[in-house]
Amino acid sequence: MYDLPAEITVEADGALRVITLNRPDALNAVNDALHTGLAKLWPQLSDDRDARAAVLTGSGTAFSAGGDFNYLAELARDSRLRTKTIAHGRDIVLGMARCRVPIVTAVNGPAVGLGCSLVALSDIVYIAESAYLKDPHVQVGLVAADGGPLTWPLHTSLLLAKEYALTGARIPAERAREMGLVNHVVADPMSEALACAKRMLGLPQQAVESTKRLLNLHLERAVLAALDYATTAEEISFQHPDFHAIIEQLAAKR
Repeated sequence: MYDLPAEITVEADGALRVITLNRPDALNAVNDALHTGLAKLWPQLSDDRDARAAVLTGSGTAFSAGGDFNYLAELARDSRLRTKTIAHGRDIVLGMARCRVPIVTAVNGPAVGLGCSLVALSDIVYIAESAYLKDPHVQVGLVAADGGPLTWPLHTSLLLAKEYALTGARIPAERAREMGLVNHVVADPMSEALACAKRMLGLPQQAVESTKRLLNLHLERAVLAALDYATTAEEISFQHPDFHAIIEQLAAKR
């Protein structure tokens, strides 16, 4: 219903918007179209005056498997694509932080890379018992300009944020809940997320939206303090020999 690529679907149910990452055959891995769509999504959702709550999830068995390998290989070669992607990463972060509409996320499977970032930028998160979070940027030689290091210190201790950002280790669902990175570990995250969003639909709109904005002012202030450095460091890491060597190693294994 918005001006978006096929890799993202938005369905309306009254004042509720159900947003689905839609590359199920690729585990909703992020390619250029999906990344561009996410940059365009949040302003359109915020400008949709009939929308009062949104649920975000992934199609199929994953929330998002992170960066598509072919996309990463393109980014290693194409400076214009890198510039666009880094700008869109900034748009995604600030777009979610500033979005008027509360975003309830249903993590139905692995949330890796940018998928993990979307979880961190959400307002309320339900995660499946078998799902996990993972920010593997460092493992491929990249700085996570829109990833865990940018937002995790607001959710958990700085020591724990460092542990998982610097190692790229997997965070199981229950561990993520203990750390404060998600709200609830449940058997059916989609039904729980829908129920939560619908509860907010029954509350006074101005109070809900202004309370979200009040809370997200803390998020936005922290993000803006680090975002310029993060995007510059990410641009450098895309051009670093370490990243290019890792991409070549991955290509050789395919």
